[in-house]
Amino acid sequence: MDTVDVLIIGAGASGGAVAWSLADTKMRIVCLEQGDWMKPSEYPSAGRDWEARALNDFATNPNRRSRETDYPINGEESPIQVVNFNGVGGGTILYAGHFPRFHPSDFRVRTLDGVADDWPIDYETLAPYYDENDRMMGVSGLAGDPAYPPHEPMMPPLPLGKSGAALARGLNKLGWHWWPSDSAIASVDYEGRARCINLAHCTSGCAQGAKASTDITYWPAAIRAGVELRTRCRVREITVNEHGMASGAIYYDANGNEVFQPAEVVIVACNGVGTPRLLLNSVSAKFPGGIANSSGLVGRNLMFHPYARTFGYFEEELDGNRGPGNCIWSQEFYETDRSRGFVRGYTFEFNRGQGAITTAIHGLETGRIPWGDAHHDAYRRLFRHRTGMVAICEDLPEEHNRVTLDPVLKDSNGIPAPKISYTLSENSKRMLDHGVARATEILRAAGAFDVGYESPIAEGGWHLMGTARMGTDPGRSVVNEWGRSHDVKNLFIVDGSIFVTSAGVNPTRTIQALALFIADNMKKRLATLFD
Repeated sequence: MDTVDVLIIGAGASGGAVAWSLADTKMRIVCLEQGDWMKPSEYPSAGRDWEARALNDFATNPNRRSRETDYPINGEESPIQVVNFNGVGGGTILYAGHFPRFHPSDFRVRTLDGVADDWPIDYETLAPYYDENDRMMGVSGLAGDPAYPPHEPMMPPLPLGKSGAALARGLNKLGWHWWPSDSAIASVDYEGRARCINLAHCTSGCAQGAKASTDITYWPAAIRAGVELRTRCRVREITVNEHGMASGAIYYDANGNEVFQPAEVVIVACNGVGTPRLLLNSVSAKFPGGIANSSGLVGRNLMFHPYARTFGYFEEELDGNRGPGNCIWSQEFYETDRSRGFVRGYTFEFNRGQGAITTAIHGLETGRIPWGDAHHDAYRRLFRHRTGMVAICEDLPEEHNRVTLDPVLKDSNGIPAPKISYTLSENSKRMLDHGVARATEILRAAGAFDVGYESPIAEGGWHLMGTARMGTDPGRSVVNEWGRSHDVKNLFIVDGSIFVTSAGVNPTRTIQALALFIADNMKKRLATLFD
């Protein structure tokens, strides 16, 4: 094939953003995506069986989902299982649309709290890219949150509903912070996308198009600008030439044919597990330990967000699954207070309730719904009477938490699968316990008569960060402060793997802001890009 100027690997949150931003250079840009274009009419949310399908062909866990485009993941050495999605839009297809920014303090944890490392950039550097990404994705929210620097959402906030109002009452009784959530879900018609009409849970894909996934936001604009997107292209390795520069990538097409795509610049956007898997599998005489891995840190410092889910049942009827899952958040316990027994903190993301099937399954599993004469009465007391929250806990980077290549398990093209080795730190355990205790207080204050929890959520590995971290020291990082590999001057990484720390909020908004920041730096430095 002809050599392209820029080859992007991965068409998810960051791949779409970087492709769109670079398109105005008029370079020839090709993106390889191992999944398919998604058909909204085939999402679970388009049918009444959405709960059943969310446990099968649209499960968040790829090992359960097992679509042709998925790759297996060995998670036997981790209490938290990786959840992701392979397709145009990546994880934004199945995410909940909860869309917070990092805080200024999240970039300075070493300075403030003496742990982990400071980022080589700060909030002010990313602020204009947050704004640009907000316009492209469309954010619903309410300006004025005292927990954040000022910023203006594009649309009004999503309604609190009965569940949000009940939980807000509990927070008010305790005198704790809460605010309507920023969400990448349209509360009104926005840029050709219709507003949310509450089809089903957002993690089942949005058949309405109200949720901002990059297949309907960034990619149409990037393709109109001339970017070529190829699907069903599973990349095996990034190749290098005799000068140690990336020369392109070898991939398998939909028919299993091996194809080489040469390129002048390679950008990796495969998430915090897929990216180290690809780098470690890109072995050559120049890079026997994997491309861009002279530091030995590729795959290390894996960070999830350990999640604690706490829920309560109320006498009054609440929303059930009606309405987007996001309604309000609280960052009362976000910043470090060492009297709590841990450093850093967490966000409470408040949810609505469960659908009819999930209510029954969970009620049976926990013994709240018995078999026999009392079965239906017990069910009626639970259905549309539950709400709760998750504590999104900041995970500190530790080198022993890592992604490696499994020596046995492979995908359908014979590429080694990623293996996850991860343990919860004592700091995270104490934070999870604190989150459950405070959440219980909130629910009791709001009027819950029965409270339960799951901590950590076993299939809660939605956020994959840190495995190719950025920094100014080549011995302690994989890419520099604007995403370029220290080892390979024409190789860039733009996904969550470059995070230095995880913060205590969902990462997608920051991943995309970083991708736009890196693209902008590339454009400003085109004449000296490889110096």
